[in-house]
Amino acid sequence: MPAAAAALTLRYGAGAEPKAGPWSDTIALMLSHRSVRGYKPDAPPPGTLETLVAAAQSAATSSNLQTWSVVAVDRPEARAELAAIAGNQKHIEQCPIFLVFLADVSRNGRLAAQEGTELAGMPYLESFLVAAIDAALAAQNAVVAAESLGLSTVYIGALRNDVTRVAALLGLPPGATPVFGLCVGYAAPGREGEVKPRLPQAAILHRETYDADDQGHRAAYDPRMAEFSRRNEMAGDTWTKRVIARLGTMKALNGRDRLKEKLIALGFPLK
Repeated sequence: MPAAAAALTLRYGAGAEPKAGPWSDTIALMLSHRSVRGYKPDAPPPGTLETLVAAAQSAATSSNLQTWSVVAVDRPEARAELAAIAGNQKHIEQCPIFLVFLADVSRNGRLAAQEGTELAGMPYLESFLVAAIDAALAAQNAVVAAESLGLSTVYIGALRNDVTRVAALLGLPPGATPVFGLCVGYAAPGREGEVKPRLPQAAILHRETYDADDQGHRAAYDPRMAEFSRRNEMAGDTWTKRVIARLGTMKALNGRDRLKEKLIALGFPLK
């Protein structure tokens, strides 16, 4: 199990890794995931986009409702505006494939109108939650597929900074909203990224009942994240400081504190 042990050490850090169990190339690929924020301009082979979408559509979807969609954005001016919305993340403009994953109940709404009926369950929070989960499951399938082809990826949650502008830019109908973006492409030299350490499994995996006594796990994890931050010249230092910086002020939400009202305006009543 040397390959498994090495992959687990990379993901958790020496001394924090769980014991290696059953293994496969797919698991090795998943454990090697890292976020990449610099891309070559080289386009992937023809048909790559369609292959990634096929993988995405093969993810589980609640009750086969398929309440998600994805928009491939190529226009440079649209990419530039999306990058600005997302806090000037230039890799949105660099990557050869940029996808915006949507929670999308509009298609089922059109189905109901065409069939002359009403979907009484549509206006509820549950329907939005199902759509957002569908989009996330689909996107993760696309990420695993992309990385299996030697491509790199990074999610862009900051599109939620202004879902109204994104919806207008992409011409979304009522009942469709961006959940996140996804950059796909070949990593630029020196921008390949590094496997980021995760919390110890003992902080995440609970057996029978939830164990909230996790201060010790955080204390062990903070130094590993601090070292990762130093190697990668990232602000925030420890995981503790990152959590506080990200959630400790309203300013850090970058407008997402008004997300509920914007979702309602985009056709998600959230009853």
